[in-house]
Amino acid sequence: MAKKRKHNKKNTSNRSRHLKPFKDVAHPLTGEENKIIKVAICLFLMVATFCVYSQVQDHEFINYDDYQYIKDNWKIKSGLTSESISWAFTTFYGYNWFPITWLSHIFDYQLYGLNPKGHHLTNLLFHIANALILFMVLLRMTGKLWQCAFIAAMFAFHPLNVESVAWVAERKNVLSTLFWLLTMWAYIHYAEKPTIKNYGLVLLFFALGLMSKPMLVTLPFVLLLLDYWPLRRLKLEQGGSDNEVPVKSQYHVKSEFLKLMLEKVPLFALTTGACILTFIAQQEGALINANNLSLPTRLTNAVVSYLEYLKKMIWPNDLAVFYPHPESTLAAWKWVVCFVVLVTITAIAIKFIKKAPYFAVGWFWYLGTLIPVIGIVQVGVQGMADRYTYIPLIGIFIIIAWGVPELISKWNHKEKVLSVSVGIIILILLITTWGQVSHWKNSITIFKHALKVANENSYSSYLINYHLGDAFWNKRKTAKAISHYKMAIKVNPDYAPTYNNLGIILGVEGKTEEEISHYKMAIKINPDDAKAHRNLGNVLQKGGKNSEAIFHYKMAIKINPDYAKAHSNLGNALGKEGKFSEAISHHKMAIKLNPDYAPAYNNLGTVLGAEGKIEEDISCYKMAIKLNPDYAQAHNNLGFALGAEGNNEEAISHFKMAVELKPDLVDAHYNLGFALGAEGNNDEAISHYKMAIKFDPDHFWAHNKLGHALVQKGEMKEAVDHYRETVRLRPDLDAARNNLEFALLLSK
Repeated sequence: MAKKRKHNKKNTSNRSRHLKPFKDVAHPLTGEENKIIKVAICLFLMVATFCVYSQVQDHEFINYDDYQYIKDNWKIKSGLTSESISWAFTTFYGYNWFPITWLSHIFDYQLYGLNPKGHHLTNLLFHIANALILFMVLLRMTGKLWQCAFIAAMFAFHPLNVESVAWVAERKNVLSTLFWLLTMWAYIHYAEKPTIKNYGLVLLFFALGLMSKPMLVTLPFVLLLLDYWPLRRLKLEQGGSDNEVPVKSQYHVKSEFLKLMLEKVPLFALTTGACILTFIAQQEGALINANNLSLPTRLTNAVVSYLEYLKKMIWPNDLAVFYPHPESTLAAWKWVVCFVVLVTITAIAIKFIKKAPYFAVGWFWYLGTLIPVIGIVQVGVQGMADRYTYIPLIGIFIIIAWGVPELISKWNHKEKVLSVSVGIIILILLITTWGQVSHWKNSITIFKHALKVANENSYSSYLINYHLGDAFWNKRKTAKAISHYKMAIKVNPDYAPTYNNLGIILGVEGKTEEEISHYKMAIKINPDDAKAHRNLGNVLQKGGKNSEAIFHYKMAIKINPDYAKAHSNLGNALGKEGKFSEAISHHKMAIKLNPDYAPAYNNLGTVLGAEGKIEEDISCYKMAIKLNPDYAQAHNNLGFALGAEGNNEEAISHFKMAVELKPDLVDAHYNLGFALGAEGNNDEAISHYKMAIKFDPDHFWAHNKLGHALVQKGEMKEAVDHYRETVRLRPDLDAARNNLEFALLLSK
């Protein structure tokens, strides 16, 4: 009986370990010592991570997604409102559905506006939080203090993770990882105490993570791995030692596995929903058609990328913001070797799954979490990206943290060897990461570095040259911008956006014919290039070809119905045709699509003024100025409207503001001269008429009004000259001939 009771006691002990597997390992330190060391590790992680990334406070937004997501996104800039919250949950903007990420950007704008420092700091704080939670979650599961500290340090300091932290647009990565780790934390509590409340937390954090970035779809599978090790909710051991459960039948193992799978059905349901929403969102333009990249091509790149990421983890050199897809250029031997290596490592992981469970868990964590972004379903034109390794490499860090101590377990002085080695590795990582963070200072530095990595003359450099040209143009470094755009065209003459952007610069330089030819080339390459259609419409409208401009504006809107600028431009063109009702509807649509677009209010005011709706006209101009206080044309138009209402004094103040903001604004000089003349300030009026003529010698009204002002001063000879110029420019203007005859009569 005594033996039987002893046997029962042993079974009870085993059941206890099965319910609370993460308490298996006792730490050799006392509770107080353990607590002090944990606090010290956390402080080190926080301080060191902040220091190595502190330079991001002086970094700018990058013209690669940062502008689209934040700087030029009026929904973000509208602040935290019911409308912006609704937009976050309903939009597929940017070919993704991540409402929680959008809300975080909106909240940042509410706090910091467009100051990039605050946006960068938020990313950094999320990264620090992720490193700390990763450390505590792993420690809670395993009890292995130093292994967990090593993993957290690798995660915090590895240069492959710089892209996720130093790039504001990758907020989705650091934020979704936060919820990934919180889901693991909640799952540990559920494993210890399986209640509905604890499971509800698992579901909540997982749902929030999916709404931050859909890459979390693999998390339920990772939880199954954790069930095996280190949580030990699923046991495959066939041993009989004190540390193992009794021999289990195959049926029992299958039963446990099925139970764990059924437990995760709600998680898989959320995964399915996220996959469907992501597919719908990316159908709008981010997915690369299978006709462009065949399945074998994508699979080949995927196989090679798995090993390339490991290579970059070991030797993080030549990291870049963009790695173009190799398409069909990969050598056959390379992907064959990579495939053999992957299969071999996988076979080893399976073979030693009982002896070294951490190896299998870490390896399958790495393989599995990369599947959504490995390129089997190709999104975008990149072949791989550093940001994709943010979560997956945790699996490899687990293998290293547990595997290396086991490999050298029989060495003399193994503790010293490990301590010194880890210290050297961390120091190297900190130095390397500091250097990598510095490349992200602005668009020019990051793409210059990417161009260096890619090789300036390689085919893959065309997109980098394009973005570098864009970066230089944003800084108005025209010569360098043109140089990089031309290099992009030389390397890849079939990339439409390069022609469009080069056309814009040529237009600013006054090379109208070249500008038009570049827009037409962009449209020839890609008939669905809405920006090129709109830009071509603009230059045609300036050239007096209004009907052709209307055609291209309508094409731009057909391609992109939400193109606010094209709606406003079309409104202008229709207004010139006298189609005021249609013009007003398009200006209002532009405002609906982008309430922060000041030109739409200005243009709407112009049409309303033409219809005699002066009060509405004035209201629109004031709104345009509120949105952009430096909007010279809106100040001029508001002055004109106020003058029509008899408010000459206020009109003059806006005309003066217009010429101060834009000294070459001809209409503002003319209008200011007219308003000053009405107030009796003849000398000032003359100076502004002359300025109008200086910038536009063919401005016949300015010549005519200047003639009037000179007559009042008695300067008849000069007045006659300007009246003659008026008649030359407008021989059909009876008033001009009468004025000339009157001046000639007075001059006798």
